[in-house]
Amino acid sequence: MKVIRAAQAGQGGAVNVACINKATVDLGVPFDKLTAALQKCYDQYFLPVWGYPLRLYNTKTAKRSDWQFVYFDNADAAGALGYHDLTKDGQPVSKIFVKTTLAANELVSVTACHELFEMAIDPIANLWAEAADGTEYAYEMCDAVEEDTFVVDGIKMSNFLHPAWFEPFKHPPKTKFDHLGLLKKPFSMTKGGYVIVKQNGKVKEVFASKAKEKRFAKESRLGHRSEHRKPTSKGLLIPKGKKVRTASGSRLAA
Repeated sequence: MKVIRAAQAGQGGAVNVACINKATVDLGVPFDKLTAALQKCYDQYFLPVWGYPLRLYNTKTAKRSDWQFVYFDNADAAGALGYHDLTKDGQPVSKIFVKTTLAANELVSVTACHELFEMAIDPIANLWAEAADGTEYAYEMCDAVEEDTFVVDGIKMSNFLHPAWFEPFKHPPKTKFDHLGLLKKPFSMTKGGYVIVKQNGKVKEVFASKAKEKRFAKESRLGHRSEHRKPTSKGLLIPKGKKVRTASGSRLAA
């Protein structure tokens, strides 16, 4: 069986993403309808901009060759694996914690869309874009605009960044930096956004507002992508003894 690794996404056709619902609470939208809306959103709006085809399908058991997109009740259900890791076969996996999302008065559909977009472009959370002043910004597709949404088939989806947002130079008039056209320059945020930056080797979050910083502090950050980027983190769980393809090439896990 051919296994498509992270850095091969989009190079050999669409990558299959197994969607698995292990949550015991209502997602807010029927599982089948949510997956269909995510696929439509991805194909109509995200794919034309970023160019990495994904094919979502609902199942109870994922194939070894496929990426995974799993809904859990909360972070504790996922244990030490956390929010965004690699499977035992070295494939990217995103985890959506339904109870945690609902407790924060957020929509599961928006959280799911957010994670889908970010997994597609930076599956193992190791890409950075350097600004003119040397500050590096994480390749997170939705964080800077994460509280802004649009609707697909009656279901809210997350706003997302365009490639121009990561480019540290002046752009022509009418350049889009995000899907909804709210931002006017690279590395900027809307009021409900935040960014992960690295300066002199130190990783931190920068918030668009004090209100956002307060809301962020109340969230459970167990295993979140932002935590994986910090020097003190153990990083993603790469299977031992397996060759894993990353954005920088292949390497053998220790």
